[in-house]
Amino acid sequence: MTEQNGHPVEEFSTVQAIFVRHRNCLLLRADFSPIFVDYYLNLMQHGNRNAEAEDTMLKQLLAFFTLHLVSRPWQEYHAWTLNLKSPMVANYFVSGSSLSEDVVGRVFTEGVKVPEKNMLFAQNIRTGKEPQTSVITLPGDDVIGWVEDFYRQSEQRQARAFAPEGDTFALLAAQPGADHDWLSELSAEDIKNIEQQEETKLLETRKFTFRCGCTVEKILPTLRAMKKEFADILSEQGYLEASCPRCGAKYKVSADLLS
Repeated sequence: MTEQNGHPVEEFSTVQAIFVRHRNCLLLRADFSPIFVDYYLNLMQHGNRNAEAEDTMLKQLLAFFTLHLVSRPWQEYHAWTLNLKSPMVANYFVSGSSLSEDVVGRVFTEGVKVPEKNMLFAQNIRTGKEPQTSVITLPGDDVIGWVEDFYRQSEQRQARAFAPEGDTFALLAAQPGADHDWLSELSAEDIKNIEQQEETKLLETRKFTFRCGCTVEKILPTLRAMKKEFADILSEQGYLEASCPRCGAKYKVSADLLS
């Protein structure tokens, strides 16, 4: 157990999947303090830092993406890539799986191609199946609106996203026969008190951490294939500096490892 601001923090974020009876909606919620602590530890370990606005948006994406994972079958791997024009020019990447119970994410602000509109590329991979990819435009400038638009356009069902307080986030997704009027009118305060207002049943919990699993050995095949392109750098300094595209971890790769 670690500490944040002097308070103990669990080693993982426990996502609750709660069925709201008579409304036919699935509530996903969790305290994401553990995932955010691990995210910051990863940044510190590799000497990385994000601007406050980019940092806040990435944490929101990590939270809602994790909740989305729990709304899906266990055996799926998902990834979201956002190419943004506004509120800032940036690329965001988040991915994860319920099988490994981990999520990872990164923001890119340099060398980003500016799109005509905000775009989301969502990928779903299942073992033995062809990958499924959906591409949608994202109106507006906030993560909550994007998540709700993703459900409307890609999942083809209504969903509401909430950030009631602190590091707690919630996602309420319509199921067959859902009470859409009730879902549309919900507030963040209603979500906080939903057990007192509605009949609910806890279906399951899943425990997630922020973890990439990258190693220098895993990136060697790619670097070896591009060795000729880095010949001058290797000759001059004797090593390459490489970073993981998923989490930003930095590695120094010596010339002998590329032989």
